[in-house]
Amino acid sequence: MAILVTDNTFLRQFEVEINGVLAKIEYSEQERKIFLTKLIIPESVTNKNFQENFIKEVLSIIEDRNIYVMPTSPQIVSFIRKNKQYKHLLPIGVRI
Repeated sequence: MAILVTDNTFLRQFEVEINGVLAKIEYSEQERKIFLTKLIIPESVTNKNFQENFIKEVLSIIEDRNIYVMPTSPQIVSFIRKNKQYKHLLPIGVRI
């Protein structure tokens, strides 16, 4: 399932519209790091793979920008733990 994620820099969140509602990952940027602070997926979204695909897409955008990611959202921390191929996006010395 291809999803189109947009970066709303004004509200500091990655967004994707699904079934007429907005799913988002809120963030804050500091130097060469982006802190993924909150994942919000509306209850009406029942697709089990959506959250994983959304996080993958956002991490791909971050990787393209060549910056580090600091996941503070429990869902995103859990995702990176399970998907070790994204650990290289963490700043040196950060373990999750």
